[in-house]
Amino acid sequence: MSSGLIAEAAGLFAVTNLDDIVILSLFFAQGAGEHGSARRVVAGQYLAFAAILAVAIGIAFGASFLPVQAIPYLGLIPIIIGLRDAWKLWKNRQRGDEGGQAETTQGGPTVRKVATTTFGNGGDNIGVYVPVFDTVGTRGTVVYAAVFLVLVGVWCVAGWVFASRPVIAGALHILLPVVLITIGLIILIQGGAFGL
Repeated sequence: MSSGLIAEAAGLFAVTNLDDIVILSLFFAQGAGEHGSARRVVAGQYLAFAAILAVAIGIAFGASFLPVQAIPYLGLIPIIIGLRDAWKLWKNRQRGDEGGQAETTQGGPTVRKVATTTFGNGGDNIGVYVPVFDTVGTRGTVVYAAVFLVLVGVWCVAGWVFASRPVIAGALHILLPVVLITIGLIILIQGGAFGL
């Protein structure tokens, strides 16, 4: 049963976090060549995923950290971050990139930026995890959480490898705002926020 539970957890993680590989790749590309950037991306990813797990487990076991009706509105977080990044890119392009590139990539993404983006993108994960955790009980939830946390590390490695390709890294830096805004809109629409 335990190996079956581990396989189920791994499958659920993979299905609910495919978009995270893209976002992680974007963040790793944004911080390419910057000292400590990769560590900040990994720290932000783990921080956010721990928060996603805490909220999902809390809701599944009766605590109300976050009302279920509020989950679709987490899509606003990646939209706001994406719009801010798009504004910075546009401003830098207007200035002819004279020193402007440093504003968006100096030091790479921060732990806070990665964590808030990942948490905002995790609204759909919370919605899926709650009924699963409720069904598998306490022991099953512990197994799921452990598997998820191991796979976050695997996802980080995959995102880093993907972003370490020079041609891809250049394109990913420009795509970050578009991807974040798109993911935010999908979360809002699929969650029925604002009657969408």
